Amino acid sequence: MDARTTTLGALDLREMVDLKNGWLDRRIFWDDAIYQLELERLFARSWLFVAHESQIARPGDFLTTYMGQDNVIVARHTDGSVRVFLNSCTHRGNRICFADRGQARRFTCNYHGWAFGTDGALLGMHEEDHYQGWIDKAACGLHNARVESYKGLVFACFDPQAPRLETFLGDYRWYLDIVLDQTDSGTEFIGGCVKNEFDCNWKFCAENFTGDSLHASWTHDSGAKAMTAGHPVPDYMPVDPLSFHANANGHGWEGGLDGIGTLGLTYMNKPHVLAYYAQKRDEMVRRLGELRGRQIYGSVISATVFPNFSYLPGIATMRTWLPKGPRKIELRAWTIVNQDMPDEVKDAVLHSCMETFSPSGVMEMDDGENWENATRANEGVVTRRQPLHYGLRVGTEQRDDPDLPGNIARPMYADVNQLAFYQRWLDFLTADSWADIPAVR
Repeated sequence: MDARTTTLGALDLREMVDLKNGWLDRRIFWDDAIYQLELERLFARSWLFVAHESQIARPGDFLTTYMGQDNVIVARHTDGSVRVFLNSCTHRGNRICFADRGQARRFTCNYHGWAFGTDGALLGMHEEDHYQGWIDKAACGLHNARVESYKGLVFACFDPQAPRLETFLGDYRWYLDIVLDQTDSGTEFIGGCVKNEFDCNWKFCAENFTGDSLHASWTHDSGAKAMTAGHPVPDYMPVDPLSFHANANGHGWEGGLDGIGTLGLTYMNKPHVLAYYAQKRDEMVRRLGELRGRQIYGSVISATVFPNFSYLPGIATMRTWLPKGPRKIELRAWTIVNQDMPDEVKDAVLHSCMETFSPSGVMEMDDGENWENATRANEGVVTRRQPLHYGLRVGTEQRDDPDLPGNIARPMYADVNQLAFYQRWLDFLTADSWADIPAVR
């Protein structure tokens, strides 16, 4: 570790992230001290995606996941509310739940039999008589996070000073609705959770989805050809006048305006899926307007909700990049569909997600190799001294677009969304509390 990163200050970090000119210091992807600061000031403060409501539909349904590196249980309590609390017994710290998901009335620690409810409250323990007069059960419950939902997506936050979720999302909700508000039925996750691990820094993944259109036609060229089964690859990348970058509060969206790019490539051999979306477009236009319902949805789109929740609307994959240190992540991915989709369309969408973005998917393998090598290269001391260029169309975004909310730059072949992501990253890491983090970016 470099001497400068053993005691990090705001000045050091601001020197590492040159947003005005578009240069990043490689140490932000490598150093342990920076990573520990991310866990403390970013992941412990942010609203983080933890579940879709369809995964915990009934009282007693639960799943386990991570907020930063804090393992948590997400449970539907008996009163119908969703609770999120630490998965670590308040007696000796043992993990109390080892299952990925399931149904439970309580969670009982293997060590001494301490039992906790689906709200995290301590219910009792083995040989409880010995504790009479020596314990206040109410003070020994599992630490709960704040929980809020946005149209089926459940987020949690451990910081009591953080603003409400809708404020955290800001103008970005306009873009989220393109995926979440297509029909009255809402959305659901199908097919379970797919897990994958990469030896890479989590930020490479998040920034890629927030706006790296530059890699798509190059990195994924062979994958696209494989998907067409020998047929000519359609021109799925939008031309400059039909594409844009949008960001708000560090959340990023890049997309086209032709309404066909991703759908045309992903489902070119599945006409019943294309027919479903063609039939749905009129309803989407009524709900979301012409721009979102007909021109944006279906185009080449990738997106990230800051800091580590990403998705591809046309391919219907949603995923979290769970950090496991500065040089390792666990990817958890799901397939999202409209609840009122016909079963045969749901099956086709799920199959396409596995074909493209899964451990054996033709796109996932391409990305994973790049992210791992981009991280591993930084083990060299001299290599870490050379900054990385993020300067394409730097400074071109504007807030006064008449049709699109947030900060907008055209075309989407740019680094402006990545720079907005690192601006928000810097906001969090240099702030002593939420009072020092700008409300709107």
